[in-house]
Amino acid sequence: MVDAVVVVNWLDSLQESLAPYPGAYLALMLSALVIAAGLANWVTKRILLRGLRRLLARLPGADSGRGSNVMRVISRLSNVVPSQVIASGIAYVPDLPVGLVAFVVAACQAWAILTVSMALSHALDAANDLYERRPDARNKPIKGYLQVAKIVIFAIAGLAIVATLAGVEMRYLVTGLGAATAVLMLIFQDTILSLVASVQISGDGRIRLGDWIEMPSQNADGDVIDIALHTVTVQNFDKTITTIPTKKLVTESFKNWRGMQESGGRRIKRALFLDQHSVGFMDDQARARVGQFALLADYLRDKDTELGQWNAELRARGAGDINSRRVTNLGTFRAYVERYLGSHPGINPDMTLLVRQLQPTTEGLPLELYCFTRSTAWGEYEGVQSDIFDHLLAILPAFGLRVFQASSDAMLMEARAERAQQPPATPSPGML
Repeated sequence: MVDAVVVVNWLDSLQESLAPYPGAYLALMLSALVIAAGLANWVTKRILLRGLRRLLARLPGADSGRGSNVMRVISRLSNVVPSQVIASGIAYVPDLPVGLVAFVVAACQAWAILTVSMALSHALDAANDLYERRPDARNKPIKGYLQVAKIVIFAIAGLAIVATLAGVEMRYLVTGLGAATAVLMLIFQDTILSLVASVQISGDGRIRLGDWIEMPSQNADGDVIDIALHTVTVQNFDKTITTIPTKKLVTESFKNWRGMQESGGRRIKRALFLDQHSVGFMDDQARARVGQFALLADYLRDKDTELGQWNAELRARGAGDINSRRVTNLGTFRAYVERYLGSHPGINPDMTLLVRQLQPTTEGLPLELYCFTRSTAWGEYEGVQSDIFDHLLAILPAFGLRVFQASSDAMLMEARAERAQQPPATPSPGML
């Protein structure tokens, strides 16, 4: 108390000594107030923040940059100190209008409210960083909820700043805004819809970070790299970025390939189009040729036994040979494909494996392969699929089969060119 009296007496004597110089004491007090605020800011940031930064650097995981948001929180809060120094000291500056003093104090308080709200925003970012360390964070992201919390914080901060600058109580301001609820609902319509969609997406797990989704209506085909309140960001396989409104993932259909990736197998569903004119019974020569395939040894043995019994019964009843059953090249080839896929190291034997005929079309007879690869990686999948069809296309002639392919006029043009190059035939004497 004695020190305060001494300071007041010193200030009074200083004011009396500077009385011959108008405005000198006012300028001196304002300068002292600014210096005090700057000194408080320097002490806070240079000493306090530097010490906290060194402390965070010693914590585990500091090299991953996880503490950056924590430092932003402290840095924002440190900005409150100089504003409060000015708000507390402006009243001691003499000869200032009362209205100006009130405005400066209100402005400092508004600045403090804005600073605290921004610090809370960075605190939510730090909480999100901490949450993302959890193993299950990618399955249930909370970024959308934190963005809603930020909106609420800044909305409250905006109302508090307006109330502080206007000099009214905040409850009266909120009461006045109650009549504008319908307008606010219209303004925040997208935010409300996005919040509901985010809750549904997070609740049922239909979208997770890292999922491969396909949504043709939004030109999206790639991996989910970010799930926010209003948008879901997808990095397409051509390295472009597509942002999908969150509500679209609730109101429109899309394909999520996560089930395929978790199953451990990726489906091959592709057909060979065979020329139906090449399908027929196998004679002894063709039968001997395909009998050299080790994959068909059990099939041909069982088929010989089955057909031999059937045909023997027919002959016993006196039926002609035209009624006998014979092996076809298409049936044998289908059996070969089934066994080839079953023994292929890239095909998953524990999942569905089919080789079936589809409805014949004008493009030929489709022989469809339906199976699953062991690997879900794109490159490995394409490699296995190409290897299988390379082999099947090359081995088709061994079974007397041909693929159906629409021909161009190239062969006809080549034949005409060859005939044009040949010398004309010399007529025989009998033709003269």
